[in-house]
Amino acid sequence: MIKYTPSNQLTLEEFKHPFHQQMKKDNRWVVLAELVPWDELAEIYARNLNPKAGRLSVDIRMVIGALIIKHKLSLSDRDTLEMISENMYMQYFCGLRSFQTELPFDASLYIQYQNFKD
Repeated sequence: MIKYTPSNQLTLEEFKHPFHQQMKKDNRWVVLAELVPWDELAEIYARNLNPKAGRLSVDIRMVIGALIIKHKLSLSDRDTLEMISENMYMQYFCGLRSFQTELPFDASLYIQYQNFKD
């Protein structure tokens, strides 16, 4: 099964977080989220997945977003996931609908995602 959050289903105003102020629209992750061609990247990524096999996947946008964050900031696998779990802007960038404190997925899955080839 394939799980994916389309780019048009999330707005900054809809993102739920435990803080009392609105998130900044000029934050670098918010701006970058608008520039990334999420739907096209998800389509390319999903070509290598069997939609009828296995359990529900980690959301494709989360996988792509985490890889972008990892390489943009030159982080390790674990540091990337910890950074995402601590940063509401990164969580918004990765397609989450609300702030969460747990890791988005286990670091051991990173090996599978980094071996993705078109």
